[in-house]
Amino acid sequence: MNLEKNKEYIVDIVDMGINGEGIAKIDNYPIFIKNAIKGEKVKILLIKKGTNFGVGKMLEIITHSKDRQAPFCSVYGKCGGCELQHIVYEKQLEYKKDMVKNNFRKFGLDENKIVGIIGMEKPYCYRNKAQYPFGISKSMQIVTGFYAQRSHNIIENDVCKIENEKSEAIVKSILDYVKENNISVYDEQKKNGYLRHVVIKVGVSTNEIMVVFVTNSNENILQGIIEPLINEFEDIKTIVQNVNTKNSNVIMGESNIILYGNGTIEDKLGQYTFKISPLSFYQVNPIQTKKLYDKAKEYIGSANVLFDLYCGIGTIGIYCSDIASKVYGIEIVSQAIDNARENARINNVKNI
Repeated sequence: MNLEKNKEYIVDIVDMGINGEGIAKIDNYPIFIKNAIKGEKVKILLIKKGTNFGVGKMLEIITHSKDRQAPFCSVYGKCGGCELQHIVYEKQLEYKKDMVKNNFRKFGLDENKIVGIIGMEKPYCYRNKAQYPFGISKSMQIVTGFYAQRSHNIIENDVCKIENEKSEAIVKSILDYVKENNISVYDEQKKNGYLRHVVIKVGVSTNEIMVVFVTNSNENILQGIIEPLINEFEDIKTIVQNVNTKNSNVIMGESNIILYGNGTIEDKLGQYTFKISPLSFYQVNPIQTKKLYDKAKEYIGSANVLFDLYCGIGTIGIYCSDIASKVYGIEIVSQAIDNARENARINNVKNI
């Protein structure tokens, strides 16, 4: 069949792509269709025709999959954060397992070693880190939310069902203050404005919260919000100003100014306590992190020497230190290594 761009076709979805797209094939030519599910028959508009694959826009679902569900987010499909909300959770896990199997086959590995994916009992409100960009809407209003897929256009959103609920309340309070006090926000086109992002980190086991203002200068324009914030949200243990003056997609800069508290919070994984700083990486899903680390320890059993590569603040190395004679953590970010050493000291781990 000679396919034509901007022409409608009725296709069967025979597979799923790595980004959650449905895949149809016409004469063995793959077409990727967002929000389609394997097993469905859909009407599409062919909006891109490349040499090796095409992209279709779904116009109508003719035969629905039993695994389709209504997305739980009001901006799903606009925000670039989630891609599988239209699929029931149990089926999401199956698709992810299939993706891993496909990669194993691709590289000649034994796919039978993949025993399954350990899902969450409640896959909502689990993220302990939230990053909110601030900007100006088309109606010239200060807004925050999340970036649209493959762009830096901010999709306004009051509620994100995968973020910690405390993060949402805090960022709403900050948005109100910024509006009421006419604090400028960053304009990516003009390269000016003060507030770029707000980053919130939550210690899920300790309830300790860190608020980070990412600003376009080292001026302290937000001093007036500190007392109201800590009075409204008693779990806020530290507030930090991170300075990022670079024209880049990187959210955080290298310079931190402590505005309140000591610049860190703590969280617990199992029996271990970890100190978290503004720039340090800490797994964003602590519930699944513990399951992951416990599974790793189960597979390892015991070891003479363990290497924790890209170790960050030392979480997995410290967590596995009780099954090894010696652990080496390797990391390029010097502040993270400082945190890792401090975390080893806090937990009295001396073999790392």
